Amino acid sequence: MLGLVFSTRASAQSFVDQGANGRFDAPEVGEYVKVDGGLVVVTGPGKIHATLRTERFLQQHDLDLVIHAGRAVALGEEVEPGTLVGASFVLEGDRVALHDPTYPRMPLERLPGLSHEGTLVSQDHTDDAPAEEKSYWERIADMRDDTGYAVAYVAAQHGVPCRIVKGITHRASETPDTARKDDVNEKLATQLRETLTSGAKDV
Repeated sequence: MLGLVFSTRASAQSFVDQGANGRFDAPEVGEYVKVDGGLVVVTGPGKIHATLRTERFLQQHDLDLVIHAGRAVALGEEVEPGTLVGASFVLEGDRVALHDPTYPRMPLERLPGLSHEGTLVSQDHTDDAPAEEKSYWERIADMRDDTGYAVAYVAAQHGVPCRIVKGITHRASETPDTARKDDVNEKLATQLRETLTSGAKDV
């Protein structure tokens, strides 16, 4: 069975709306709902929530694959806002303050059907420092969120493959607008729907 792990209820709602035609709502944070053969769960923001709720999700259900979807911030000029990016590498960005750390980092296979891939760093603690003062992780990553590493790590501990797709809402130097967030949520939902249609267990 496929597990679809969303960071926010808004992102999950777009996917549920496309699959259920408005028949029911996205699950509350920490709960799940079945849509077209997949289980949808919402973790809420932050790596602690993502860790605990993904762990509970995997303990309760026998999953063949986890796909984590949500919004992210572009850390450079290479990725345009509005783009869907498959994470080929995910980094944990809060614990290490060394100039050249060798951990914690995790390679991932990219979700098929995406034209862009990049490195994702997951951080709960960020600031608006100039680029030359950003953390090691931010300097080598393409995008930032606060849940991806936690979901991928927990899935790996359970021996379940994980794919991550992130929709870019804005660059780190910008302020996101509601319309862009809504657009990204719809794009994520459409991409996931195409993945389900093509046979998610084969990705």
